[in-house]
Amino acid sequence: MTNRGLFITLEGGDGSGKSTQAELLEQWLGSRGRTILRSREPGGTEVGEQIREIVLHHRGEISPRAEALLYAADRAQHIDTRVRPALERGDVVIQDRYIDSSLAYQGAGRALDLGEVRELSRWATGDLWPDLTILLDLDEVTARTRLDSSRTRFDRLEAEKNDFHRRVRAHFLELAAAEPRRFLVLDASLDIQTLAGLIRERVDTLLSA
Repeated sequence: MTNRGLFITLEGGDGSGKSTQAELLEQWLGSRGRTILRSREPGGTEVGEQIREIVLHHRGEISPRAEALLYAADRAQHIDTRVRPALERGDVVIQDRYIDSSLAYQGAGRALDLGEVRELSRWATGDLWPDLTILLDLDEVTARTRLDSSRTRFDRLEAEKNDFHRRVRAHFLELAAAEPRRFLVLDASLDIQTLAGLIRERVDTLLSA
């Protein structure tokens, strides 16, 4: 598929500031006359919101394989019904989390086979990959401090111990090192406006091209 639009994803650990930067990027692109679809995973569709509640807030045990399958189901619905149509219209899609999150959280975090997790997501999405992935990198201790100050309800992944989040962060960085042309890696401890400026600079280059 040839995307007439632009597909941008934001990745990083919980507490890294993805939602803030997605909102600022949406505002900036909107001021330039672009039509934007801003979405998230899990969620982003009616079906996806129901899956989100199960996968993040179910009180009982969910096996790692079941968790990976739930994320893939959410992703398939989201791409087929919202993201692909938006890209075909020429819109800019700004999405909080995508395939890289499954590789980091279910692959590295849950210790599932990375190749199998990747193939599952490739199948679910029809092998649709972002034009740009912004990785907001933050050490797990700082991220936990941010979450503790802003959350009253922690989801199943946020509640995992630091060792889990350390593995997740390390794998995000491995993914970025393997695909430097797709990834923009930023130090999430920088101030919000500095980060926004660096993101705009990269996105502007993509739009000009």
